[in-house]
Amino acid sequence: MELIDSHCHLKGFKDKGALQPVLDRAQAAGVRRFITVGTSPSDWVPYREMHAGYSGTIDYTVGLHPCYVDEDWEAAVSQLSTFFMPPHAPVAFGEIGLDFFHLPKNPVQAGELILIQEAAFRQQLLLANELDCPVIIHSRDCFEECVKLIDESGIDWQRIVFHCFTYGAEEIAQLNERGGRASFTGIATYKSAHNVREALRKQGLERLMLETDCPYLTPEPNRGKSNEPAYLTHIAERCAEALALPAEELAARATANTVEFFKLD
Repeated sequence: MELIDSHCHLKGFKDKGALQPVLDRAQAAGVRRFITVGTSPSDWVPYREMHAGYSGTIDYTVGLHPCYVDEDWEAAVSQLSTFFMPPHAPVAFGEIGLDFFHLPKNPVQAGELILIQEAAFRQQLLLANELDCPVIIHSRDCFEECVKLIDESGIDWQRIVFHCFTYGAEEIAQLNERGGRASFTGIATYKSAHNVREALRKQGLERLMLETDCPYLTPEPNRGKSNEPAYLTHIAERCAEALALPAEELAARATANTVEFFKLD
């Protein structure tokens, strides 16, 4: 089984001096390529350098995650387009979107932050549309709001992936209808995540992509440990079981879909 981790965060491993052992364990497990996803100015340059040092193995993206959006978001977003130049350009824009789960408890402060998140999301969708590149969406407790802003942006839905999909069949049907897709994490292995596996089945193989989102969301049977790309095999096996398919077949299709979506060499 050969896989691509379509969404991971490798900076923490690099900062601890553990990146090479993590990559070695992943390679031994059959995970051959990694897309490390940018969230703020603190990781954009390190990820570009990581890609330069591991060309053909590590690809990267840049984007301002909604949880890092503040009053200075415009200064951060203004830097993003400068990364999309050879020889070490990112493969996608993201992760960007909305997050209503981590809002302040004070309703006035929450409302103000929602407005800032939406403004930053709109601006980044505009940039992504101009660059004509894939877009990784972060959406937590705000599916309809994200869909509305993407619809309004005029961006091609075929370039959109809702990463770490935590919604259900109704929401995946809306993505299917528009031509978008979802990517699935270790959540799909959790016993209680019936809605996520239902969404997985409703999307099927045609647009399926897999990710660890490491170091978060460790899949079964490794829950309780820090997540890493090697555990993507557990996610693939559980998703294959949910779809009643051989794991090798699912892995091959998910890998091909990831290569096609991100236009990997």
